[in-house]
Amino acid sequence: MKNILIAIALILGSLIRLTAQELNCQVSVIAPTLGGNTNNEEIIESLKAAVFQFLNETKWTSDNFKQEERIECNVLINISKVISADVYEGSIQVSSSRPVYNSSYKTRLWNHNDKNLRFTFLRNTSLVFTPDRASSGGLVDVLAYYVNIMIGMDYDSFELKGGQPYFLKAQQIVTNYSSNREDKGWGSKFLNNRFHLVNNLLQDMYSPMRQCHYDYHLKGMDIFYSNKEEALKAVLAAVKEIEKVYKTQPGSFNIQVFFNAKFDELINIFIEATPAVRAEAFTVFSKLDPGHITQYNAIKRGKR
Repeated sequence: MKNILIAIALILGSLIRLTAQELNCQVSVIAPTLGGNTNNEEIIESLKAAVFQFLNETKWTSDNFKQEERIECNVLINISKVISADVYEGSIQVSSSRPVYNSSYKTRLWNHNDKNLRFTFLRNTSLVFTPDRASSGGLVDVLAYYVNIMIGMDYDSFELKGGQPYFLKAQQIVTNYSSNREDKGWGSKFLNNRFHLVNNLLQDMYSPMRQCHYDYHLKGMDIFYSNKEEALKAVLAAVKEIEKVYKTQPGSFNIQVFFNAKFDELINIFIEATPAVRAEAFTVFSKLDPGHITQYNAIKRGKR
């Protein structure tokens, strides 16, 4: 009887830990340029399992999450080159979303493809993160960095600057790599990388983007299914906040990252608006995000 009770306690403890985790992350690992031999396939499967376990079973915050409250995200690691034994190069694409209030719709918060991934991985090893120093392999730090960015983005969408502690954690991970200035992923002298992404997030001049993120989701998308007209006004007003950053930083990496995640959603929600709202939305979006102006023409026309 005692053994049965112990077994039940272990099972319940495992379930509590599982429901307490913050992420519901799907992980994919591909290596299209490598030969499809057994050795490479085993490495890919081992890496996928290690990353999945690390992301989904690590406790990233002090908050308790219910199963349905976990942040839905996706991580795709694309291995393009083997540098030497156990050392790889490639890219990592990270995206996350959150549900819109009173609906089954999920709005994408974040979608970014980091092309400067270089890491060491030994088959059948666990990933362990140490917050106060850089790891020798690098992969756990990249993953922990993006986890904190994702959590910060999620919290920022519910409370103005609510994600600040997690952006600071991401910045600390970058600081751990301050001596490695030649790494394109971490070094401050390289453009559009992890250093600049989080550094911009924390600068006062980028506060309008944090305001946009909060207003867009809580004041806009979360009322979309109860008051579509007011939601569209709130979303458009939120995006206009970015103009304050655009005036001094028109080529900002963070502006690009925002619209890479949001441009398709903006088209979908404004395409059926009134002609006047569509015209205004097209003017704002095409100015701030000229890279997607061809797609925004659908708003102008009122159809794809």
